[in-house]
Amino acid sequence: MYDQLGNSNVVVTGGAGFIGSNLVESLLGAGNRVICLDNFSTGRRENLKDFLKNPSFKLIEGDIRNYSDCQRAAEGADYIFHQAALGSVPRSIQDPVSSTDVNIGGFVKMLFASKEAGVKRFIYAASSSTYGDHPDLPKVEERIGKPLSPYGITKYVDELFAANFSQTYKIDVIGLRYFNVFGRRQDPSGAYAAVIPLFVRKLMDHESPVINGDGSNSRDFTYIDSVIQANHLAALVTDRSAINQVYNVAHGERTDLNKLFEIIQAIISKFDKKVMEISPVYGPERTGDIPHSHASVEKARQLLGYNPAHTVETGMEEAVRWYRHNL
Repeated sequence: MYDQLGNSNVVVTGGAGFIGSNLVESLLGAGNRVICLDNFSTGRRENLKDFLKNPSFKLIEGDIRNYSDCQRAAEGADYIFHQAALGSVPRSIQDPVSSTDVNIGGFVKMLFASKEAGVKRFIYAASSSTYGDHPDLPKVEERIGKPLSPYGITKYVDELFAANFSQTYKIDVIGLRYFNVFGRRQDPSGAYAAVIPLFVRKLMDHESPVINGDGSNSRDFTYIDSVIQANHLAALVTDRSAINQVYNVAHGERTDLNKLFEIIQAIISKFDKKVMEISPVYGPERTGDIPHSHASVEKARQLLGYNPAHTVETGMEEAVRWYRHNL
């Protein structure tokens, strides 16, 4: 078991979202006082229902694009966990203005409010999309290419602002480049739902999921508990050489989409044999998608003590169990 941050005043922006709500739950469980800042544009109120009566939890319904909301959330905080963003490559291609406004404008407002409030550390959700067209595998933090989507650009710009603020204002920052996170509370509904909850829902409904391309594209699918672990470790690390850095947060292996379908199908078939009769449907490649994603997690292991415990298979077992009871 990894060490957990405790007895601190913390803020989770985007705390009603998939990753944010899991982080809120973990931080409350470890004895912290937690403020969630969310405007519910993509987050779900249902994700917070178990926390609302907890005296250590406070919800601020606000927007990171509104600086006064950022100030109100950051006041008295020891740590900020910035998860709020407009995710999705396709969404950013369809509406680059909103993605830029939230992911860059909101990020800078929250970062500056944190600096002004004197927080100990600002930990933020970066993205594997920053690697863009760089061909090397596995992905190593110091080698990136040109981002392939407006979303990728916004997340790279966030890293530049974080580095500049750490140098200019002496605020501690740590960026965590998430790789294809999955698990409980990941919403399968909506136009921009991630591939895993979409596959799960389709198979549970005895429908064929759509695979973009021929299924050979691969991703480093990362179970939610690994992301939670990385956030706690980023808050706790005291080695100055580990601070003001960005880290890959992944399992450290890649799985192609055809294999992913087979894994999910086999797990669901344990309680529903009919899914073995279902085959995927293949559609066109998605604009802005990189073909392969595979992270080196050595830097996070060495400097943060990161040690992801779940494989794709073991994480998927837990995720499917959650979906069975919540879809």
